[in-house]
Amino acid sequence: MKSKINKRLVGIAILAVIATVIGITIIYYGLFQRQVRADLSVSAKLLKDTHYFESVNIDTDEIDLSTDIEELRVTWVAEDGTVLYDNDASAELLTNHNDRPEIQEAFVNGVGEAIRKSDTMNKNTFYYAILLDNGTVLRVATDTQSLLSVYISVAPVITLIILIIISACVVISHLLTRQLLKPIEVMVSNLENADYESPYKELDPLSEMLRSQHTDVLAAAKARQDFTANVSHELKTPLTAISGYAELLEGGVASEEKQNHFYHEIRKNADRLLALINDIIRLSELDRVNQELAFDRIDLYEVAKECVDDLSVNAKVKDISIAIEGEKCVINGNRDLLRELIENLVQNSIRYNNPGGKVLVSVNTIDNSTCLIVKDNGIGIPAADQQRVFERFYRVDKSRSKATGGTGLGLAIVKHIVEIHDAKIELDSAPGVGTTISVLF
Repeated sequence: MKSKINKRLVGIAILAVIATVIGITIIYYGLFQRQVRADLSVSAKLLKDTHYFESVNIDTDEIDLSTDIEELRVTWVAEDGTVLYDNDASAELLTNHNDRPEIQEAFVNGVGEAIRKSDTMNKNTFYYAILLDNGTVLRVATDTQSLLSVYISVAPVITLIILIIISACVVISHLLTRQLLKPIEVMVSNLENADYESPYKELDPLSEMLRSQHTDVLAAAKARQDFTANVSHELKTPLTAISGYAELLEGGVASEEKQNHFYHEIRKNADRLLALINDIIRLSELDRVNQELAFDRIDLYEVAKECVDDLSVNAKVKDISIAIEGEKCVINGNRDLLRELIENLVQNSIRYNNPGGKVLVSVNTIDNSTCLIVKDNGIGIPAADQQRVFERFYRVDKSRSKATGGTGLGLAIVKHIVEIHDAKIELDSAPGVGTTISVLF
């Protein structure tokens, strides 16, 4: 960041210098041209006042301005355009000047001006012509540098100035950058200090955003660390059990009845291990889900009825009665995720219920919102645990959860799916009374 700021400041300085030099040179050259015209005008009027050119019959050999005015060319032109005198060349060798624009203008208006570029393109010739009382025209001219040659002549100076300014800008930009970034660096170092106030009001939104992001990053890092630790612990338990039972079987000392028990325990722990892995993979997939997920118009009641029908056998095995009520409610969502959400909620209601218990699934429209409600009269959740049941691997009754095959990830998956659908989840539960979970779309 510092390097970019330094480079941009130096770049701005270079552009400013070049633009300034070009602009000043153009302005200077314009003023210079006006001064040259004014000087030529004065020179022409002074020559007119010398009375050298009062009569066309004067002997031009007696007029010698070649040494008196070295940088000024003087030309005397007759009414028909014939050159009568020129201090820089023989008049007989010069062509008729009647086609010269400054001469024509002088004959018409009394004075005439023109600027012509030389063949070398390095100089400009300024002409000023004045009509004399005897009807002839006196013209004076001088050569000056062209604008391009002016730039070329000052190029070394400009280069030197740019180098000096770049050197100064490198030092100044370094100091300015350090001064500009220092408050931000101090602010970043105080992200964990809630009482810290940024030195500039303009930095307050940035400070709040960085502090919020910093808190979120720390929370995410802790959640990931906890998740890793929990995954290791949860996977270690069934693997340890499988390894222990396999070792006993390998020793060949167990009776046939014990062997059958060991086989059953190995299968049960293997199923639990597979369920854990599947739920972990599913959570990872949900963490990576993006806005490109396909959403369709889905009848939530129809999906809920399918889930209830599929889980009715499982409920019957555990002596739980399950029913569904409600009406057709169409929402915008992903059918597979909605089915997974309902299955997790219903499975929990069956898993954490008592023999003879009931589970009721209802889909209705409440206050212009589609509401999915899964209600049971099972063991319930204590108030102290209700805020944490949606955390990964959090269990209210760990022994019962493991005994019934729970992984501790079902409600975490539910929470993810609810967030993906921009829905809201509510929990109402009491120990010995039962649990009601409502999802509002």
